[in-house]
Amino acid sequence: MDKQKIILEKIKEWGASEVGFSYLGDVLPESLQDLKYGISVLIKLSDRIINEIDDKPTYTYFHHYRSVNTLIDQITLKTVLLLEKWGYNALAVPASQSIKELGEYRGLFQHKTAATMAGLGWIGKNGLLVTEKYGPRVRLGTVLTDFELEPGTPISESKCGECNLCVTSCPAMALHGRLWEAGIDRKEIVDAHACSEYMNKNFKHIGRGSVCGICIRVCPYGIKI
Repeated sequence: MDKQKIILEKIKEWGASEVGFSYLGDVLPESLQDLKYGISVLIKLSDRIINEIDDKPTYTYFHHYRSVNTLIDQITLKTVLLLEKWGYNALAVPASQSIKELGEYRGLFQHKTAATMAGLGWIGKNGLLVTEKYGPRVRLGTVLTDFELEPGTPISESKCGECNLCVTSCPAMALHGRLWEAGIDRKEIVDAHACSEYMNKNFKHIGRGSVCGICIRVCPYGIKI
């Protein structure tokens, strides 16, 4: 069995819903250019928990969000250890981390960029990855590696069309209604600062760093399942 198939089967066995592979050499910062290939780990969120969200996040959703992030970090760590055992270099990008020096609300590398380039979905008007199968009801992780992978077919255009349900439902009025295309800056789609400040002001009692989830719940791609 080839190593890429082993990686796919192991990640699924460890709890992932979907796995994608990408070539990222054209979009990586210089500090990560030695790790040109990406492995995207996607975990579906609980429909019951998402459907309970009304005009604010629930305590259960906040806990679920954190629990899924933890599972993703465990899976990406195991993936790194497997690749290193085989003699390759690899780095797990934390599931949810902001590094101030890289810019407001930005992590080491963008999970959504890796996922779109792996062909797992597109960026919705909510600024989140939207998949055909699960809509935006997913969380993401990424492993960067120098193991040469066979990449999926990148997705470079949005399939949101005229739908604006997430835009009109956003209590922070942080969504601009712009259709995504590969290379567009995040600020053209979502005001991340407005979103974060609204959550901080209104829902801090639910949990530190809480996200409301309304734009996830209303998406038709997620509702259809």
